[in-house]
Amino acid sequence: MRSSRYAFILAGGAGSRLCLLAERRAKPAVPFGGKYRIIDFTLSNCVNSGIFDIGVLTQYRPTSLNQHVATGRPWDLDRTHGGVQILQPSLGTLQSDWYQGTADAIYRNLIHLRRRRSHEVLVLSGDHVYQMDYGVLYAFHLANRASMTVAVTEVSEESVNQFGILETDRSGRVVSFQEKPRTSTSRLASMGVYLFDREMLIRWLVEDAALAGSSHDFGKDLLPRLVVRGEGVYAYRFPSYWQDVGTLDSYYAANMAFLADRPPLALDGPEGVVHTQSADRPPARFDPGARVARSLIANGCRIDGKVERSVLFPGVRVAAGAVVRDSIVMHDTRIERDAELDRAIVDKEVSVGAGARLGVGDPGTPNRACPGHLSSGLLVVGKGAHLPDGLSVGRNARIGAFAPREAFTEDVPAGGVVDGPEPMH
Repeated sequence: MRSSRYAFILAGGAGSRLCLLAERRAKPAVPFGGKYRIIDFTLSNCVNSGIFDIGVLTQYRPTSLNQHVATGRPWDLDRTHGGVQILQPSLGTLQSDWYQGTADAIYRNLIHLRRRRSHEVLVLSGDHVYQMDYGVLYAFHLANRASMTVAVTEVSEESVNQFGILETDRSGRVVSFQEKPRTSTSRLASMGVYLFDREMLIRWLVEDAALAGSSHDFGKDLLPRLVVRGEGVYAYRFPSYWQDVGTLDSYYAANMAFLADRPPLALDGPEGVVHTQSADRPPARFDPGARVARSLIANGCRIDGKVERSVLFPGVRVAAGAVVRDSIVMHDTRIERDAELDRAIVDKEVSVGAGARLGVGDPGTPNRACPGHLSSGLLVVGKGAHLPDGLSVGRNARIGAFAPREAFTEDVPAGGVVDGPEPMH
């Protein structure tokens, strides 16, 4: 009898490079593509590949993610046997209550693996956008009698310093691994998709947990160690679209890519629908003055103004005379009369006052609070902020979540910061 398949999804990352978008939610819970959350792609890949027994490991600000995944019903994961489990750190069980790294997170949840009969275990990241039939990965793994298989994709020479980079021999066996090297002759990057022989994984995790000098991370510690020891690690070359949306620029670019004539993924294609948790909303409404071009408009939106090359999530209201251009606007945000947005990322439930202008001035001034993450001309408005009528906000600006109208005593210059109240812990 064929053993069942089991997958862990790592979904506990803080996502600091996403700036405001991930300050109050885990990175996999960040909205994406007009109606989805980032984790929807990995969850949908699992069920479309026949994997219906999944553990989701959360840690950082998990409330939004937990509410979204819930019982797993949209993915057909609300099952008596198997289904989806939310696995959070257990307080008081070890010296530290928090997961210390990706390998440590799996190690602390080995009890869930030992209860199952699966001969292999799939370990996935919950913060990437792609569609993969994991059955092909399993077939590659078994054909090579691998102890571990890592899915890889080619990245540009300029971006090798952002990924774990592998080199392989002709058979596909991994002969070298470097975590985020400055330069490399290889462009094969780890996708954070790992398939392990179950017993070998348990042995390696127990060994790693006992190493005092380890940071207990798959990319930094476990994978390089296994490659050096010749433990039978193979690389599966994934030929299709995959995107790490871990920075504001990559998140913005990935959303905009779905506005193209040929988007990178067919979200309703034969290779598998992307499932998500959807609230009941009325149809999108376009009033007589509406003009919409090359945009994604979700249910519940009401458009009376102009929307160009933008992604609007459910419930967004664009009033008469308002212009939304090259922007991402999340759930239930209101863009009042004659306001204008250009290259803005606006979180949920924001109010943009009448005649306000977001995205003006010099794009070359980095944000003074997070210059490494916000310097390409975008601007970010946090959840629930209230921007007053007539406000001008420069490029690379950062408006904190729930910033009240009285916080804006003057226009916000390029690279400027307006803080909202501190988040509750």
